[in-house]
Amino acid sequence: MSGPRRIVAVNFRDPAHPEAGGAELHLEQILLEAVRRGHQVTWLASGFPGGARDVEHRGMRVVRRGTWWNFNFVVPAVLRGELAHPPPDLVIEDVNKVPCFVAWATRSRVAVIVPHLFGSTAFREASLPVATYVVALEKLIPIAYRGSRFVVISHSTRDDLMARGIPARCIEIVHCGLDHETYHPALAPATKAVSPTILYVGRLRRYKGVDWVIRVMPRVLARVPDAKLVVIGDGPDRARLGAMLAKSGAAHSVEFLGFAPRADKARRMREAWVVVQPSPKEGWGLTVVEAGASGTAVVAADSPGLRDSVRRDVTGLLVPFGDDRAMEEALVRVLSDATLRERLAHAGIEWAARFTWPGCAARSLDALLTEARC
Repeated sequence: MSGPRRIVAVNFRDPAHPEAGGAELHLEQILLEAVRRGHQVTWLASGFPGGARDVEHRGMRVVRRGTWWNFNFVVPAVLRGELAHPPPDLVIEDVNKVPCFVAWATRSRVAVIVPHLFGSTAFREASLPVATYVVALEKLIPIAYRGSRFVVISHSTRDDLMARGIPARCIEIVHCGLDHETYHPALAPATKAVSPTILYVGRLRRYKGVDWVIRVMPRVLARVPDAKLVVIGDGPDRARLGAMLAKSGAAHSVEFLGFAPRADKARRMREAWVVVQPSPKEGWGLTVVEAGASGTAVVAADSPGLRDSVRRDVTGLLVPFGDDRAMEEALVRVLSDATLRERLAHAGIEWAARFTWPGCAARSLDALLTEARC
């Protein structure tokens, strides 16, 4: 069909949620493109303390129902009830926690965005029963969304979906964009921190692998005594990481800053000598591309998503996940070798320049709106 369409997007969080992150930014950019094209957009998300049930956000309606722990159970009733009259032309599900199986709750056409699936990494974060539940739900995706079109943000996620039985013809890869007004190189090299600074940016959850970096910090300090680790972000793993740090002997060289405004985060990315991303699995790894745009080298786990967003030995160094010696060597190498840092930084700027939010949003929306079944 042509002309304006009624679009409902489903994601556990909306941009105002206190824990909104890269997945919400990605979906927001796509939906803003839909608004610009004249489509009527509703974002269905879970509620949070202080969040109104219904708000307007940049031309779209945001409907908050349920909470983070029951949202996937609430979604079908909302789609069959208040959001069914009139029925949407398209329902977009962003599978960003566990699937809500919207295809079983609506007669409207369904398209799916998948940043990444947890798979076995769920067992790093959650209890055995919860992780088993998540993995079981993910196994139903090929059945629940048969015939739907998928948009993914990396080759790694595409390969994961194909291994689960989703045909390649149903999957479109569109890499994330980047806010180049916020993330850009420093005006002069002198803006780098005086001390050799390692920066981590992201949520503090077990599956993010920050404990790996803390574990190797004493070894890094033995070789680069004035090094420091700065952690931007917060989350449920903060207390455990703090206790681990207290026993490590490296507490004097590690600073937890909590959540930081975007401008402050960008400034610290420009100041850092290296940005570290130790996660065992990501959809893409937006922070490492932001680091590249900021003119900062990267050390990251050689894991799905990160091996897509980091060009091996060009924009950053990739190390086997969980290998303490390899992480130590990579961090020390980058901190100690100015020529290497500068080479990685310059390549990172060139690599990041190709990613824009307008381009990502337009290509993603085009793929999602495609009416032919795959």
